[in-house]
Amino acid sequence: MNAANSAMSEWRKAWFVPLTAALGYATATMYVYSIGPFIEPIQAEFGWSRAQVSSGITIAASLSAIFCIPMGILVDKIGPRRMGLLGVTLMCAAVAMLSTATGSDSNWIFLWCLLAFATLWVQATIWTSAVNGRFVKSRGLALAITLSGASLAATVFPLTASWLIESFGWRSAYISLSGGWAVLALPALFLGFKGIQDQHQPETTAQAKPKELPGLTISEGLRTPALYKLIMAGGFFAFTAIGIVTHFVPILTDSGASTMQAAGVASLIGIFSIIGRLGTGFLLDRYPAHLVGAIAFIIPIIACSLLLSNGSLPIFQMLAAAIFGLTLGSEVDVIAYLAAKYFGLKNFGALYGAAVMALSMGTAFGPLAAGAVFDHYGSYAPFLQLTAVLMGASAIALFTMGNPPEAAIAAEEVIIADVLER
Repeated sequence: MNAANSAMSEWRKAWFVPLTAALGYATATMYVYSIGPFIEPIQAEFGWSRAQVSSGITIAASLSAIFCIPMGILVDKIGPRRMGLLGVTLMCAAVAMLSTATGSDSNWIFLWCLLAFATLWVQATIWTSAVNGRFVKSRGLALAITLSGASLAATVFPLTASWLIESFGWRSAYISLSGGWAVLALPALFLGFKGIQDQHQPETTAQAKPKELPGLTISEGLRTPALYKLIMAGGFFAFTAIGIVTHFVPILTDSGASTMQAAGVASLIGIFSIIGRLGTGFLLDRYPAHLVGAIAFIIPIIACSLLLSNGSLPIFQMLAAAIFGLTLGSEVDVIAYLAAKYFGLKNFGALYGAAVMALSMGTAFGPLAAGAVFDHYGSYAPFLQLTAVLMGASAIALFTMGNPPEAAIAAEEVIIADVLER
């Protein structure tokens, strides 16, 4: 079977897995991409700084990061389906609970701790594990579609949240946003989300066990330099890019745009991230993944330069949003793809979990740092400058990774093709 036929066979038998996984991953990023429009009304009602409002993301993402590796091990053992269904339910409920905030610090921390628990069950490891177990020849495109869930979130949630806030207030907006999403996502996941580890038929159980899959042991993975380069690249990227994207609406309103105008420009991040993800997925299946990733991680330097030179110009704002979108459309795809290629599927959840931990820590402290920089300097310019520097470091880390071992890739293709034939 040639590569083209093999890729078509993968899609013919498992096309529904990336599509439903995309809804799951959108749920995982709901609290990040929706918070921008909520910052100013919450700040106005409670008299908080922007760093205080953004601290919720820090709480959720940092607590989630602590458990990335244990949850990855759990995915390897019980499969992604049960974890994903539970996670989407918990996440929607936790986001709705933010509407009950009283303005006290302890209450805000408590609500975000609840949300942090929910994030454990919707981590990227769950959705990528299911897709990696179904696709080899077309893995890049399959991961791109899966992780386009974040692009969908970045497009839909800011605009929807802004409209709901202006129409009904921020408390009702949180309830409506999460409730509507649960009605859309849960039925689709129940019907179509299943990974190779979730196969229960007798004839496929043996192949579905993690110990039968090819790849490195956890100890071997921990001794591989590639792991630490992925951790460095992912952590630096998330810290800066998520910090900028979370505060993108306030960045634009500070430059004179109205809230709805800023939300409209910010929605370009989501639109272009879809283009970035699909384009990256296409390139990952055809060119060295570490080179594709290095290029994707370096282009935000251009966006930072545009905002720093004259961020009040609408054309510069739109170009910056588009560039950040293209990069956000590739970061997790590249990390997940490289992790599967370098480490295999045997302990993918655990080893990729280490990279997800770095992404989560960056997500935790990036928005907080961006808010703190604004509170201290009255401007986001210093954070934009830091973003340019750390993006360059991330690109260098990926560029120096080299190619993955070909023998492991061949073994993986044989096993997954056998399971798909059954």
